[in-house]
Amino acid sequence: MQLNDLAKHSKINVGVKQSTKAIKADRALTVFIAEDADKILVQKVIDLAQEKLVEIVYVNSMKELGRACNIDVGAATAVIEK
Repeated sequence: MQLNDLAKHSKINVGVKQSTKAIKADRALTVFIAEDADKILVQKVIDLAQEKLVEIVYVNSMKELGRACNIDVGAATAVIEK
């Protein structure tokens, strides 16, 4: 899955807390992680996604991920729901 696929989906969750909830509830199809996000913050999401076998896509920056989610601020993580 690509970053431009993110904007096409109506069911997305933005942010570490919302992404974590979606992954734990087995609703996550793909998780997007900004490479410039705080590693300590996103490592829990990465570990959980790997445990649940959710596809992980890395994005260059939080600003780029936020723009793809149609928000005016950067985003560390985002999830496309099933």
